[in-house]
Amino acid sequence: MKLCINFKNVNKNNYTKFINKKNSAMAEKFKTVPVSERIVLLPHCMRSTKSCKAVDEGTYYTCMKCGACKIAQIQKLADELGYKKVYVMKGGKAIYNILVEQKIKAVVAVACHFEGAQGIKMTDGLKVMAQFVPLLKDGCCDTDVDVEAVKKIMEQK
Repeated sequence: MKLCINFKNVNKNNYTKFINKKNSAMAEKFKTVPVSERIVLLPHCMRSTKSCKAVDEGTYYTCMKCGACKIAQIQKLADELGYKKVYVMKGGKAIYNILVEQKIKAVVAVACHFEGAQGIKMTDGLKVMAQFVPLLKDGCCDTDVDVEAVKKIMEQK
């Protein structure tokens, strides 16, 4: 929670360098994984705090495509492309279980710089090909992402 309170103090440049390096290193292998074997991980902080209709599934939410936030756009694209599933995650620890239990081979992930860097380290250890898009506006609620940047990665083959 301290990070959430002090997110402006995080050195995003260091995280950005790390993330860009890892995205580049994994890009070609990521493209070899069929879309049907990829998932999308989104942070719950992207949900509209005022009008989200997502269904609470315990450790994650399922988007109902209500259009109140950009998650619906990403969910729709994932459906069109044939992605295995989109998870709107409540926290990072559940991600490990999803990756291991479902034997995920590739993931497109959106998060703040810090959480993204931690996620990349996790996926490295699990040999999961990850591509990460940092939030444009972070914090702990009503965050924002560049949907075109997410789309560009999701469409890679």
